[in-house]
Amino acid sequence: MVFKRLLGAIGVGGPSVDTVLDGGALPPGGSLSGEVRLRGGGAAAEIEHVVLELVARVEAEHEDGESEGLVTFERFTVGGGFRLDEQEERSVPFRVTLPFETPVSELHGQPLGIVLGVRTELVLAGAMDKGDLDPLAVRPSPVQEAILEALGQLGFVFRSADLERGRIGGTGQRLPFYQEIELAPPPRYAHAVDEIELTFLATRSATEVVLEADRRGGLPGSGHDTLTHFTVGHDDIAGRDWNAEVDGWIRHLVEHRQAHGSGSYGSYGPYADPDPYAGGHDSHAERHGGHRSGPGMGTAIAAGAAGVVGGMVAAEVVDEIGDFFEGEEDEEDEHDDDGGEGADEG
Repeated sequence: MVFKRLLGAIGVGGPSVDTVLDGGALPPGGSLSGEVRLRGGGAAAEIEHVVLELVARVEAEHEDGESEGLVTFERFTVGGGFRLDEQEERSVPFRVTLPFETPVSELHGQPLGIVLGVRTELVLAGAMDKGDLDPLAVRPSPVQEAILEALGQLGFVFRSADLERGRIGGTGQRLPFYQEIELAPPPRYAHAVDEIELTFLATRSATEVVLEADRRGGLPGSGHDTLTHFTVGHDDIAGRDWNAEVDGWIRHLVEHRQAHGSGSYGSYGPYADPDPYAGGHDSHAERHGGHRSGPGMGTAIAAGAAGVVGGMVAAEVVDEIGDFFEGEEDEEDEHDDDGGEGADEG
């Protein structure tokens, strides 16, 4: 019996965990619900806490190159304080609220290549037992969807989306990373910019829309891209001509860039990056040099009156995300040994 307790304490023959999320994609700030299904192992265990972690795969720039890793951006304790007997089955229901800055992982059911997940951990008496990692699907909020639909109808084309470690100076950003949605411009803007990069930073009441004009083939010595931002209240979206408004944002950005040159920061100072994990670069343009185009390159954001994704994001995105979650279960112990996640937590 003593040996069985020892094995349980180090995770051998310990409780098993299966987290089941209620179906469907959620908007940022939405209510995530489901249940954690526990089954006792070869010995009774004292369950101190049942913890859910929201994690994201995030890119980071270092002096010696790029890296990717899982970043925990929220934790919820959803149960605990009970004894789980040998082979006992127990269910712990939960309902938690996603952070409003949670990045968007899909548009109208089509994945963008963003990896988000829910990881379950059991805190046992004197030990921690890591459970499963389940994919999390997040759709745009009504404001975000209106802006993306307008961009699509204006002729902008989706290239890729990613998550980058660091902070955007002068904003209300709360998470230790931000999402960039990269868009190819329509012909009337192609002479001025190669790409528009879009970031949403939402709160309960409003969304900051950060736009960046990227001209990689600009004048020699152009060290920074042009940034500007606008704020939209969540209760102020009905009855607006979004096409005209978003087009006005783009014109403002492009004209400001042309007037002041690519060394301008628009409405912001430079991207602030005090986090050593992000490589300590002051130049946002430097960190963009290694961006991959992504398997969804060339897909329209929206098309026609329906405002839906105008074309299929390549199947490689779906395969890549699926492979990630399958491989993560096998590699979790390796990540823990490296201490990578602890370094990632903000």
